Amino acid sequence: MSALAPLPIDDVLPALAAALAAARNAVLRAPPGAGKTTRVPPFLLASGLAGGRVVVLEPRRLAARAAARRIAAERGWAVGEEVGYQVRFERRARPDTPLLVVTEGILVRMLQDDPLLTGIGTVVFDEVHERSLFTDLALALARRVQLEVRPDLRLLAISATVEAAPLAAFLGDAPVVESAGREHPVAIVHLPPRDERPLPAQIASGVRRALAAVAGDVLAFLPGAGEIRACESALAPLAAEAGLAVVPLYGDLPAAAQDAALRPLARRKVVLATNVAESSVTVDGVAAVVDSGLVRRLRFDPRTGLDRLELGRVSRAAADQRAGRAGRQGPGWALRLWTESEERGLLAFETPEIARVDLAWAALQLLAWGERDLAAF
Repeated sequence: MSALAPLPIDDVLPALAAALAAARNAVLRAPPGAGKTTRVPPFLLASGLAGGRVVVLEPRRLAARAAARRIAAERGWAVGEEVGYQVRFERRARPDTPLLVVTEGILVRMLQDDPLLTGIGTVVFDEVHERSLFTDLALALARRVQLEVRPDLRLLAISATVEAAPLAAFLGDAPVVESAGREHPVAIVHLPPRDERPLPAQIASGVRRALAAVAGDVLAFLPGAGEIRACESALAPLAAEAGLAVVPLYGDLPAAAQDAALRPLARRKVVLATNVAESSVTVDGVAAVVDSGLVRRLRFDPRTGLDRLELGRVSRAAADQRAGRAGRQGPGWALRLWTESEERGLLAFETPEIARVDLAWAALQLLAWGERDLAAF
C-alpha cells in the first residue's frame, strides 16, 4: 500500500484519540472533504482504541457501499475481508470482519438481535445531522446499552453541520473535536429574478451555465426520481450537442447503476441526483452544482394517519452541503435556483424526522427490545 495522501482530518486524529481515551464518547465536526468517513474508522482500529470490531453507520445504502470501497482502496484492503458492508439484501463481510459499514436499519436489527453488541468495541454514527428516525433510535439504543451493560463501549458521532452541544450533552458531556476542511472555494450564484419556467427547463439552463463556468462535471440536485426522468428528457438536446453523459442517481436505482454514477467517465457528465448525493459520497470529477433547492420529506398526515412524502425547500445547512460537493476536488461553482431574498427564509437546519413522522414503528422497536416506559426513553 502506498502512503496515504494527507487530508485535513489527519491533523485532529491525535486529539480525537485523546478525547475517546478520556471520555469514551466524542463528537467530531468536520466539513465535506475533510476525510472523516474514510480515515477515522481505520484509525480507531490501528490505534488500538476500538476495543473490538468497529461498526460504522451510514444513513444510505449508496454511502455504505461507497465508504467501504473507498476505505479498502486507500488501505490496500479487500472488501469483504478487512472492511465490509451490510445493507438491505446485501452483505459483503465475514463474521469477524474488523470494520463493518452498515445502514441504520441494519444497526437497529443488530441491537435487537444482540443488545450487548458482543465483540463490537466502537460504533461510529456518520452524518448524524440528517437526524433520521432510524439514526436517532440506534444512537439512543446504543447509549442505553453503554450506560447499563457496556461501559467499555465507545460511541463517536460525526457530522459536517450538526449542532454539537446538544449531541455532546446526550453523550455524557462528550468532548467536541473540530477539523478544518479542504480550502477549495466554491462560488455561489443565485438567480437574480425568480424563474417561473417548469423545473426541467430551469435545470437545463442551469446545466448549460455550469458547463460554461467550469471544466469539470456537473451535479444537479432534484427532489425525486420523477423530476430526474423529466430533466433527463429536457437535457437530451444539450447532451447530444455537447457529447455529454447524463446519468441518474437516486435511492431506488439498482446498486450497479448507483455505483456507475460515482465513477469518472472519458467524457463530461451531468449527474441528476436526489439528496443521496448530499453527503458521505464523492462523485469524482464534479466541479459544479446546480441546486433546485427542493427535497421530498416524509411527514405524518393526521387526516390519514399515515406518513406521506411532501415537497418542500431545503434548509440552509443542506444547501451548503450540496454546494460543497463542487469543492471536493478543486475550486467549484454552484448555482442556486432561488433568489438571495428567498434564501433568508430557509430554515437553518432540517427538522428531525422524529418531530414529523409517525412514531409507531419506533415504539414497536422499543417494545420488542424490552422497553416499557416509552415516554421516559
